[in-house]
Amino acid sequence: MTTSFPIILNIVLRVVIVYAVILIGLRLSGKREVGQMTLLDFVLLLLISNAVQNAMVGPDTSLVGGITAAGTLIGVNMIVAHCMWRSKKIQQLVEGSPTLLISNGKMVSKNLEKEKITNEFLKGALREHGVASVSDVKYAVLEVDGNISVICFDEMPSERRPHHRIRHIPKIS
Repeated sequence: MTTSFPIILNIVLRVVIVYAVILIGLRLSGKREVGQMTLLDFVLLLLISNAVQNAMVGPDTSLVGGITAAGTLIGVNMIVAHCMWRSKKIQQLVEGSPTLLISNGKMVSKNLEKEKITNEFLKGALREHGVASVSDVKYAVLEVDGNISVICFDEMPSERRPHHRIRHIPKIS
């Protein structure tokens, strides 16, 4: 069975729309949901992929239809990745920005609430970093990939240092 050009264009359009909807849905679900997948998240991802398959290829279940859908997904993903690489605004729109969770030994409650992170979850993440108490933490940041970075007070330099070293380069005569 051959697939006509209008059907291929229809598949490309469907795939682009589904890709955009899934990307927006995952972005709205928050950084923690994407970066630290639970069993429920994994099941949801599998079910979503199965649910949108027919929406992408429609009635065309041919080899050409499947290859067109897969190629379009790869192409759209490459375009989005390139746009993110070229533009900080697009990168922030797609990935978001890091969120400060602990500052100077105190939890930032409004940010914990915004990211739907419980105190218990945050304390568990600190224990994973070998930190016993929130008061030991200078900064804890929820990164855009869902991981939590922790910097303790004792890891901070005690004196200010320049960002780079200036060295004298002798003149060659």
